[in-house]
Amino acid sequence: MRDAGPSTPSNYRARKRFGQHFLHDPKIIQRIVDAIAPKPGERLVEIGPGRGAITKPLLQRAGEMDAVELDRDLIPVLEAACEQDGVLRVHSGDILGIDLHSLRGTGERLRIVGNLPYNISTPLIFRLLEAKSCIEDMHFMLQKEVAERMTASPGTKIYGRLTVMLAAHCSVHRLFRVGPGAFKPPPRVDSVFVRIEPLQDPPFSIDDPEVFAKLVSHAFSQRRKTLRNAIRVFLDESDIRDLGLDPALRPEALAPADFAHLANLVSAKETK
Repeated sequence: MRDAGPSTPSNYRARKRFGQHFLHDPKIIQRIVDAIAPKPGERLVEIGPGRGAITKPLLQRAGEMDAVELDRDLIPVLEAACEQDGVLRVHSGDILGIDLHSLRGTGERLRIVGNLPYNISTPLIFRLLEAKSCIEDMHFMLQKEVAERMTASPGTKIYGRLTVMLAAHCSVHRLFRVGPGAFKPPPRVDSVFVRIEPLQDPPFSIDDPEVFAKLVSHAFSQRRKTLRNAIRVFLDESDIRDLGLDPALRPEALAPADFAHLANLVSAKETK
């Protein structure tokens, strides 16, 4: 049998088990790099660099960067593709196993970039936000529907738990849409490139993050109910009115700060 030869960036096939969809559209790649606008001296970390479509131009601008790749077979392909572009430090493994505080060290806060597998994007972002003190910003390619939920306004059908929980930790900006044709193989959904900026100072006070998370999750699991019924295991109708909120409202009508006020009241009642 004829030897197929070593893998190169152009012939390495995407693997379904890793959720790989490789960017190949030069115009989209340029828009992504321009949106990130890396500068020498910044600490760039790319999650899932794949064949290096974004890595190469980022590295050329920044001079050095880190990359975390789960697919071990891709690493030599990536390193060969980028060997002339700067100093690339590739970490083999899952980003969830990387200590971001150690990776940052005593340097500048990290700027994280990634074309994330859509099936893990939401839990991965929440895990990254646990280390937000060492993160400057994040730029991710996400499924369009996820990006829309992240930036939804109160009172809309797509406003929900994801919107509220993110609002407590970061600001999210949708930058531009990307069609399936920009990837090989093309996904079955449209994508959106987003910028996420962790808020080092909370936009509103949360006394107990665990209570806040439980109340928000419970409220939106019964989003068609009124507030008095959706969170009655936490607070009664008079408690809700005391905060200046209408118990007849549905959870989707409340701003993220309103949920923080409700959760803080729950925490205060529990400590009495």
